Parts: sequence; structure tokens; C-alpha cells
Amino acid sequence: MVRLQPDPFLNELTNMFERTTDKGSVWVTLKHSSDKSKVKRNKMKTAGEKIEFKCLIRATDGKKTISTMVSPKDHQRFQSSYATILKARMTALKKRERKDKRKTADSDKKQDQKKQSKPSN
Repeated sequence: MVRLQPDPFLNELTNMFERTTDKGSVWVTLKHSSDKSKVKRNKMKTAGEKIEFKCLIRATDGKKTISTMVSPKDHQRFQSSYATILKARMTALKKRERKDKRKTADSDKKQDQKKQSKPSN
């Protein structure tokens, strides 16, 4: 696994998406983590130091795996770039068919009125 800085990670993620457009998938996983080992975190906790947690992001296409660590201060910028890449690469998804709420509500009311106006024998 290769750990990259956030910008090269996004570039490589784009390349992964391009390689898998015809056939294949890309899996992206997120996990909160600290860059320190468990022993160092425990020492910092007992000393009263603040532990900064980061977001560990991994991506794989089955052949190659890459990862990056994103700090809280860079999270917003990374998230917007990541969202742009996802929007550009998710071209195979179908648009959801939406029903107009007013039209369905009006047709339901009309059906209810017809049922009430019919005399029952």
C-alpha cells in the first residue's frame, strides 16, 4: 500500500476511475485514525497532550491500493475535490424518476371523493 499526500492521492484516484470505466470497480474506505502508535497515544493521553485524529482514506481497484491521511484543517478542501471527482466519474448511474407531489396528492383526493360519492347498496 502506498501512502500519498492528499493531492497526489486525488490524482491517482482519478486515474483509477479512468482505468475502470469499461470494466471494474474502485472501492474507497474511510476510517478515523491517529498517525501515532497505540503506545505513543497512551503516553500522550497520560501526559495530558491533545491527540489529533485524522481521516485515513484508502482506495483500491483490486490491483493497486493507495491511501492518504487528511487532517481536520484540510478536510473541507479535500472533501470538495473528492466530491467533484465522484460527480464526474459516476456517469453510469440512472436518474431517479420523481413524481410531482401535488399531482399525486390531487389524484388521491379525486379517487377518495369518487369513492365517497358512490352510493353503497
